[in-house]
Amino acid sequence: MGRRARGRRAPVGAALLAALAATAACVAAGCTAPHGGGQDGRGGHADRPGRESGQPRTPRSGHTGPLLAVKIDNVAPARPQTGLAAADVVYAEQVEGGLSRLLAVYATKLPPVVGPVRSARESDLELLRQFGRPTLAFSGAQARLLPLIDAAPLTARTPDDEPDAYFRAAGRAAPHNLFVRPNRLLAAAPGADALPAGFRYGPAPAGGRPVASRTVRYPAARFTFTWSAPRRGWQVAMDGAAATTTDSGRPAPGTVVVQHVRVRRSSLHDRLGNYTPYTRTVGSGTAQVLRDGRVYEAVWKRPRASDGTDFTTADGAPVNFAAGQVWVVFVPDR
Repeated sequence: MGRRARGRRAPVGAALLAALAATAACVAAGCTAPHGGGQDGRGGHADRPGRESGQPRTPRSGHTGPLLAVKIDNVAPARPQTGLAAADVVYAEQVEGGLSRLLAVYATKLPPVVGPVRSARESDLELLRQFGRPTLAFSGAQARLLPLIDAAPLTARTPDDEPDAYFRAAGRAAPHNLFVRPNRLLAAAPGADALPAGFRYGPAPAGGRPVASRTVRYPAARFTFTWSAPRRGWQVAMDGAAATTTDSGRPAPGTVVVQHVRVRRSSLHDRLGNYTPYTRTVGSGTAQVLRDGRVYEAVWKRPRASDGTDFTTADGAPVNFAAGQVWVVFVPDR
């Protein structure tokens, strides 16, 4: 079982005020100390803090690690989020009740504040294996998941592990008000070499077809990506409304990957009896890569959990990403 988190109030110091100044009003009004209690999503997983796993393991060749991954809330009360624009990669996945959640990966820079932070899922452990030994910031996890987090090759950092790194922002209801200061978890960003080998940036492949927008639907959530030539990116909408952030406006990643994956029912479920979807990111399948106002049909392959995910054309040529942020949206393979 996870350790009980602290419930004391913390004063607002100069360092905190400086961090909050970089965000909009949702995190600028003050804070209280973090706690691990509460419910997750639609009355689901208890936010029991994770524990740091065993001795550090040597990252696979090509990694400088550790990079930072942050589990980010994505229901309506959690928006607008903070710190999304600084992420090198943003993963979108389906969770209980057909809702969505984000996992933001930071390799080249660390923003002052990221959040709202929410709980981990079993699928995250498989997904993050390709990043060497990352640091995972999350609010907690279901009790049955904690031993798996302990055994995974990552460093778990919850409010119970690092209370000075987290704060609760005024003006938002719990549990959608927990934020993290990344520079209190990592001394510095490790750099682009910490990204997996499958992430290649460069000229677009031959072919493709023009496309103005692409929508991905989950049972209770949807994402729409609309090409903006002035911004050289795909403007993001969530659940029919333009997405925005407290610190950097509307996200517009240079590349969007719609990755078709197998999704099965996990053995874990929330308090309402909704089973957690388990998203398989090891194996192979099809994908569409959106960049430069065009869509490219692709094949993805990841033979082992420790391997990066390669995206290629049907004849095996690499599908390069455009410069800038990448969003990867996992879609159940029908």
